[in-house]
Amino acid sequence: MNSRSVTTQTDKTIVPLQVVLGDELLLVMEAADQIRTYARAQGYLEREIFTVEQRFEWGELFRWTQQSSLFGERRILDLRIPTGKPGKEGGAAIEQLCHALPRDTVIIVTLPTIDKRGRASKWFKALADAGKLTEIKSIRRDQLPFWIKQRLALQQQTVDQETLQFLADKVEGNLLAAHQEISKLRLLYPSGQLTFEQIRLAVWDVTRFDVLQLAEAMLAADKVRYSRILEGLQGEGVAPQLILAILSEQMRLLLKIHFAKNNRKGMSLEQAMTALHIWPSRQRLVASAFQRISYERLVQALLQAAAIDRMIKGVAAGNIWEELLSLGMCFVRNGNCVKLATSNNFLSTVNYQKQ
Repeated sequence: MNSRSVTTQTDKTIVPLQVVLGDELLLVMEAADQIRTYARAQGYLEREIFTVEQRFEWGELFRWTQQSSLFGERRILDLRIPTGKPGKEGGAAIEQLCHALPRDTVIIVTLPTIDKRGRASKWFKALADAGKLTEIKSIRRDQLPFWIKQRLALQQQTVDQETLQFLADKVEGNLLAAHQEISKLRLLYPSGQLTFEQIRLAVWDVTRFDVLQLAEAMLAADKVRYSRILEGLQGEGVAPQLILAILSEQMRLLLKIHFAKNNRKGMSLEQAMTALHIWPSRQRLVASAFQRISYERLVQALLQAAAIDRMIKGVAAGNIWEELLSLGMCFVRNGNCVKLATSNNFLSTVNYQKQ
């Protein structure tokens, strides 16, 4: 698959079908913008956007491709499929589109990362055969400092390694926020070497040890990261009710997958996650946690969450933050949940959800 930037083409024409894949929204947007800029330079000025959602009418796409431009101009069609699953009707429509590309039109299809099964589908093969694929790789945590360094260099700014790591920690897990903070530095300071104090004063703590990142660390069984983020949340005075609600939501989600697979025989894990509207970019993380954590341990974790809720409300005694730390350890392989007093009402809720 060709992953060259479209601007590196040596000919004067542009490939009429461009497919951009990736889970990093910022990088996918930038790649698509680059293609649009190049296309406009070739005279493709009129633009139409189709976003494939649950009730998307594929007939509208077909009708648009059959129409001529109102002003006789070359056109750009942005076809966005956030789930990466066009469905049976959509797959057929994409195949038809690839076999009869409209004249004077550049089509840009944006997708999340497509798994092995999706790549074997007829619609994806049709895209690969008819167009140019640009695959965008996600930026790993250990790659983030270098990525930030490159972005700063584009605006003629540099920082030392310690400051670079500090900045990376502040925007961890949020590339869009990182981009915004780097752009802010360009507006605030001139080119050249930036000091740690300048960065510290300018950069808003984007993550604020984000509660959602805490949930991700829990699902990933990353106990070191979970402990660090939880400590940060405590230091910032984040309400433990919010933390508990987010963590419990993830546990209930895993239980719902169990229920879906048990109630519908033959349903695969991927089908269950799709039915529960879990984004493709999160499915690998959720699937890993699901396969690692048994149904019994999930119930035990929710019972512990109920006990912590009683502590927060002042009904039961205990150290709330220690118990939240213990709760995260339930998701570590071979870890144990601390058995705490629970209410009959919560047990009734679990039994009701299982039915």
